Amino acid sequence: MTEGRSPGLLAPEEVDAAKLKADAVLAGLDRAILGQERLTRLMTTALLARGHVLLEGLPGLGKTELVKALAKLLGLDFRRLQFTPDLLPGDVTGGHILEETAHGRAMVFHPGPVFTNLLLADEINRASPKTQSALLEAMQERSVTVLGETRELEVPFCVLATQNPIELEGTYPLPEAQLDRFLFKLDVHRLDRGTLERILTERRRGAPPALETVLDRAELLALFDVVDRVFLPKAVAAYIARLVDATHPASDLAPEVVKGYVRYGASPRAAIAISESARAHALLAGKPSVGFEDVYAVTVPAMAHRVVLDYRARLDGYDGPRVVGAVLEAVGELERGLPREVHDVAR
Repeated sequence: MTEGRSPGLLAPEEVDAAKLKADAVLAGLDRAILGQERLTRLMTTALLARGHVLLEGLPGLGKTELVKALAKLLGLDFRRLQFTPDLLPGDVTGGHILEETAHGRAMVFHPGPVFTNLLLADEINRASPKTQSALLEAMQERSVTVLGETRELEVPFCVLATQNPIELEGTYPLPEAQLDRFLFKLDVHRLDRGTLERILTERRRGAPPALETVLDRAELLALFDVVDRVFLPKAVAAYIARLVDATHPASDLAPEVVKGYVRYGASPRAAIAISESARAHALLAGKPSVGFEDVYAVTVPAMAHRVVLDYRARLDGYDGPRVVGAVLEAVGELERGLPREVHDVAR
């Protein structure tokens, strides 16, 4: 241990080495998906935090290509499952089939596509809620139970789901219990004119560039270990707790927006999601400990989809990100230790 450093804290050389590997993944995503730097950074953050991600956006914006690029960069086992209205839970988890074996006829389990490292759940909101719920155990416990027998999933395991806006025809809103299991919900926005021009001039037929694997499984697991050791100061943990508490209408920290439009505030899982993703965000910035600015950067994608709004919210033009933004501003006004740039962004 380096003299003067507390036990358990990351050494500067460890942070630098881990950041270099994480930057390689981020650079690869930026090569694959043009003009979406904020999206690719949050995707890399979610990967380092070992979380599931829900990508929402109109068709054709590169959601599927982003997930495929991540799988290529990591060199992990990858499967894609197209969700449709007639998809059944067994099509996700797998099931038993009667087969002839050396001991006669027997029910043999055939694993479904969920038995992988990276699962692309494409257009997840086109399947029925019953089929969507087939992922609940896998996303939370990293295991699958069929006919009373539980099978562990491989490590790492991550669900990267895409969905179209629920206003489009033939879609079903995801249940709150499933939304709560996604670390981030990220909106994929349309591209600007400059990015469209780059795609037309640099990519024939829109084909993405060939990508090479930059991390193997062992390196990724070692990177997870480094993220786990990023220090979360007690003051920052208290700030996260106040943010989550302020999403509940009965809280004394709740702003008027929350009291007027929120039915149910964020769950404790939201606080865990913010803390873990803030650790990953800090590492991407080359820091051994979490700062207030890291929490601020991940709070909206980690918490907006976990807040259940009243019907009046939509009528008055309020959605999850806008409500959580109001929470950040209200709690930020009470935080005397926040950096000035955090206050400025909140306003």
